[in-house]
Parts: sequence; C-alpha cells; structure tokens
Amino acid sequence: MRITLGVTGGVAAYKSAELVRRLQTEGHTVQVVMTRAAREFVTPLTFAALSGQKVITDLFTGGESGDANLESAIEHVAVAQRTDLLLVAPATADTLAKFARGLADDFLSTLYLASTAPVVLAPAMNVNMWQHPATQENLFSLRKRGVRIVEPGEGYLACGMTGPGRLAAQEEILKAVREIVEAQQDLAAETVLVTAGPTCEDLDPVRFITNRSSGKMGYAVAEAAARRGAKVILIAGPTSLETPVGVERIDVRTAEEMLRAVQAQFPAATIAVFVAAVSDYRPAELALTKIKRKDGALTIRLEPNPDILATMARDKGDRLVVGFAAETDHVAENARKKLAEKNADLIVANDVTAEGAGFDVDTNIVTIFSRDARDLPLPRMRKAEVAQRILDEALRLRSALRSKPATHRAGD
Repeated sequence: MRITLGVTGGVAAYKSAELVRRLQTEGHTVQVVMTRAAREFVTPLTFAALSGQKVITDLFTGGESGDANLESAIEHVAVAQRTDLLLVAPATADTLAKFARGLADDFLSTLYLASTAPVVLAPAMNVNMWQHPATQENLFSLRKRGVRIVEPGEGYLACGMTGPGRLAAQEEILKAVREIVEAQQDLAAETVLVTAGPTCEDLDPVRFITNRSSGKMGYAVAEAAARRGAKVILIAGPTSLETPVGVERIDVRTAEEMLRAVQAQFPAATIAVFVAAVSDYRPAELALTKIKRKDGALTIRLEPNPDILATMARDKGDRLVVGFAAETDHVAENARKKLAEKNADLIVANDVTAEGAGFDVDTNIVTIFSRDARDLPLPRMRKAEVAQRILDEALRLRSALRSKPATHRAGD
C-alpha cells in the first residue's frame, strides 16, 4: 500500500521518523509531506533517507530546490491519485482546523481535499488546545466524514502540563492503519473485469466513427477495485489515460475486438463492470483507400455492433454483472428497462447532458439501479468516489442475494 505520511509542526514530529520505518517493515511504501512548521523540528533529509522517496515540502516547488514549474504546481493531484492512505502524525490543532473547514493553503491541506483515500489523523498538542471546544468541534466534523482519529495519550507534555495531548503510541497508530488496510481489501477474493473508453469503427484508413467517452469512469472503477485487493482486468478502447497501478490492461479498438477480449476473460471474472461506451453501429463496408470528397451527399450504410452487456449477461452464472446507461432523457425509465432486458444485476445511469456529469469530466451524477429494486441516487461527486460506491453496492447486492433462499436466476 502507498501511504502518504503528513508531518506537521509539533515536538512529536521526531517520532514520525520511527513511524516511517515501522510502516515500511509492514510492507508499505511511504512518501512524507512536511509542513513548513514541521521543518523547524526535523529536516526533510531525515525522512528522505528513511523513506527512499522525495519529501514534499511546498505547494509550488514540491521540494527544497525552489524551482517552481507546472508539474510541482499540480503535484498534489498526482500524489492524491496514487495515495492509498493519508496518515498525518502528528496532526496539530491548526491542521485539524484546516481539514475540518476545507482550507487549502499548503501542500498537505490541499492534498487532503484532493484525495479520496482513507484518512487517519493522530493529533498531538497542548492539553488545553486539545480540550478547547473549537478543536473538539473540528474533530466531530472530521469523524462525521469518516476520518479515523487516533486519540492522543495522557501524560507529561512538552509544555510542562499533564493531561491528554501526547501523540498516541506507535502501536495504536499502526493498529488504525492495519484496520483500514484490512477493510480496504474486501475484494481480495474477486477477479473484476472492467471495460472502459470508447470504441472506434473505421470507415477507411483515415476516418472512423466513435463517441465522446474519455474512459475516466471505467479507469476509476478499475483503480478502485485494485485498491480494494481485487485482481483487475481492464479492457480498454482508445484513451490517453495511464493504466492504474496493479491493473492488467488489454487494449482494443473496435466493438468486435472488445467482445472477443471480454469473452476470453469473462470465465475468470467474479464481477464484470461494463463501463465502456461501445459504438452501437459500425460501417457495413470498410473502404480500403481513403474515401474521396465528391459533389453531393455521401451515404454510409451502418450495421449493428454486438451488444456486449447483453451477450455476456445472458450466461453470467454466479457472476455479478454491472452495466452503464448514458442517457439524455427519461433516465430512470430507460435504466430500469435496460436492467431487465440485459439481465444485469446493477445499472449505473446518468444524464450526460447534466452539468458535472457525463463525458470527459472528473465528476459524475449517477443513480444505481439494482435488481432487488433498490434505487440509489448519488449527488455530484468525483468519479473515483462514484467507483467506490458502485463496488459497495455490488458487494451489498451479492450479500443480499446470498442471504435469500436459493432461487433460479434469470439467464442461468
């Protein structure tokens, strides 16, 4: 697991050096992000030597070189995307306040807002600061959002006072990390097949028919499944996206190529998520040379492409099959119809004309329709978060189906 360790400005910052070593011993890759105040207590070189990774210290330079560039200016997004867990130890009262209120004035607080990974905070501060109503209110807000707080220990503090505020023992922090790691591996026994991106149907050597799909939603599902421990096979149409870590990628171009690849991989899958925007039609004839411009209209005869979702769901057996429905009108009606006609278990539907949803954006607004008649509307959220909710719903449905008396499944 890739862990980003945030180190903030407190006397307990020196304890984070040993924490890096302990995390590495447990098999994690650790990258350290230090606030400006943290560097008053420990040097970045210490953490770089221990972690073997660049230590990030500034929002715009990303390090000690002082050379600002475009890469460093957006590095918080790159780090957020590859982080499996954000751990901040020690977390000062200032850091808690920034996270709780959504402030982003340094690399660490910006990274927190940009990341969808689980977050563990181990606060350390003066006892009065810890007990102050403002700090407790911030902690309450963070817990409501799912942030794991490792309570500070009690004892003699650097300020000379006695009480709660000491950084929790490393075993307590490591225990919280282990519990999240275990919870995040709920797909460890699964093989997840994902299709993503568009397909391209050639007219001639230089022209083709395609659609606006960027592949971002499918890649997000693949990445989320891999992070949760699944073996992931991604069958992708033409995109410019990088393969997520831990994902096996098979590149295809046309709908027929995608179908053949899916058929080859489907027997090994336990969950299949068909996200790809497959072209419904292809040219009936492929011109071997470039079609020349002529006066008047040009007529191109199209023939239907195979329906990959329906073809594979027809004989799905015990596999869980998830389909997508990109709609422009009557979203719920069309999604429920597709759910029944395609023999899917879940249909994820969205109105691609809505702002913040659809093609080539980083967010989506979907409703998940389930074969057990549960409709789950989701607000606009990042596609990485939508992917997690889809996988959550797939596991929920599987558990619900298994808890019922055995019945004949349609299509079996």
